Amino acid sequence: MIEALFFYLFAGVMLASGFMVVVSRNPVYSVLFLILAFFNAAGMFVLIGAEFLAMLLVVVYVGAVAVLFLFVVMMLDINFAEMRAGFQKYLPLGLIVGGILVFELVAAMYGDAFSKASLPVASEIPNTTQLGGVLYTKYAFLFQISGLILLVAMIGAISLTMRKRVGVRRQSIADQNSRRREDVMEIVKMPSGKTKAKDDAAAGSVDDK
Repeated sequence: MIEALFFYLFAGVMLASGFMVVVSRNPVYSVLFLILAFFNAAGMFVLIGAEFLAMLLVVVYVGAVAVLFLFVVMMLDINFAEMRAGFQKYLPLGLIVGGILVFELVAAMYGDAFSKASLPVASEIPNTTQLGGVLYTKYAFLFQISGLILLVAMIGAISLTMRKRVGVRRQSIADQNSRRREDVMEIVKMPSGKTKAKDDAAAGSVDDK
């Protein structure tokens, strides 16, 4: 009973958040409602025992993608009025595509296509352990290749954005390591308190004369 209650709670909030993402006029509010939808989807993953997918959804989508969208929307000066100019033009096509998706979801949930299929028995092994066992054994090579592709993409993005500009001081590690102490430090002997007082008295007597 409690699981069903939380399921309907998460599902209702997620549907309402998804609807507000589409109809909100302010794009910042749309991103915030999108983050709320992600959190509720993560809660539904927790209900079915997929805690790894729930954490992945929160860390990757909420912590990276949605926050990135939020900063891009807030920092860029985008003319949203011009972007919404073609909304009425493509509204019938959007309604047709949305209706087809809703029909497919209803057919998959309440149709008899999967009535003969038996549900899998829940294993005692956590899904994180099962996913790691499959990922690092059967798909280990593909996992390493995907990591290499991401590394190349990161290096390429850094190389494309790193430009040399005139008049900008850059750090030179070789010059810093080869610098000697005598070139950057100077030892100065400061007079003590008594010597300084005598020097000040002598300077005052000279001024009086």
